Amino acid sequence: MSALYLLGLLVSLAGCLAADIRLKLAIAVQTRRTLLSVASGVLFFVIWDMVGIQAGIFFRGESPFLLGFEIAPQFPVEELFFLTLLSYSTLLSFLGLGRLVHRARDKRAAR
Repeated sequence: MSALYLLGLLVSLAGCLAADIRLKLAIAVQTRRTLLSVASGVLFFVIWDMVGIQAGIFFRGESPFLLGFEIAPQFPVEELFFLTLLSYSTLLSFLGLGRLVHRARDKRAAR
């Protein structure tokens, strides 16, 4: 039961990856740029979290769904997977919506 949250994050990341590959949004098109973009987002939010932890704003609550391992004080290992999911899904949403907007614009221009 303690790995339930991590399992949910991994399943969600796998779903994002499957959609990405199927729709050819990011990783299949430009692997290096995709990995750099996601890593940049994760790094930004890790720094954000660390500043929040130092300021006493963020803290790790007790939950039976967490593994109990911390990368740093008040920074559970699941947070890295959450930040990866956050960054990756944001990138996919941006690219997917951009594609829809371009298609709609092209259809209007073809009329």
